[in-house]
Amino acid sequence: MKSPNIPRNSVFAVAGMVGVGKSTMAHAIAERLGFQESLENVAENPYLERFYDDFERWSFHLQIFFLAERFKEQKHIFENGGGFVQDRSIYEDVGIFAKMHADEGTMEAVDFETYMNLYEAMVLMPYFPHPNALIYLEGPLPVILDRIEMRGRNMELQTPRSYWEEMYRRYEQWIESFTACPVIRLNIEEYDLLGNEADIELVIEKIAEKMKKTTPRV
Repeated sequence: MKSPNIPRNSVFAVAGMVGVGKSTMAHAIAERLGFQESLENVAENPYLERFYDDFERWSFHLQIFFLAERFKEQKHIFENGGGFVQDRSIYEDVGIFAKMHADEGTMEAVDFETYMNLYEAMVLMPYFPHPNALIYLEGPLPVILDRIEMRGRNMELQTPRSYWEEMYRRYEQWIESFTACPVIRLNIEEYDLLGNEADIELVIEKIAEKMKKTTPRV
């Protein structure tokens, strides 16, 4: 198997809405490149189920928890000199989830301001590396909703379809204006990492090509 021309200290973030397959993609890329995975701490999140029961009461708590976890992970990545694939980026936490709840009135304005103050202080820290590329997973909403239903998490199944529709709309707008790092867009209908492990090579080729275009010559 050909070794891809991708620096060993690279950091990649896998982005996309709930159910799009971020964890599967992050694991496949990390395994192929010999990188470490930086995964969302869902299992130990004390607010997640409460949040799905009551957005208004728990949205701020949930986002602060995720922000703290992201900050710890960024510091860990910096201290280890890179070589990581992140399952979801901090940019989504801010630009999609926190902002959506602030706009919808399920997070109070004062809480959103506090959240943004914390975020802005964090990204100015010297050990807050931007990813070398954001790998954005996208596809038709019906396909994504089918995936959410198939994985069968009760808290997601009980969530109104309108919530997912609004999230999908916001993701489409968000990625069009995203500039924090180069973006690699992948359509989830054009690969099947679970059904065909060789499909990861198509992804790796796209990453290597993007890195070749964006890495400055010395």
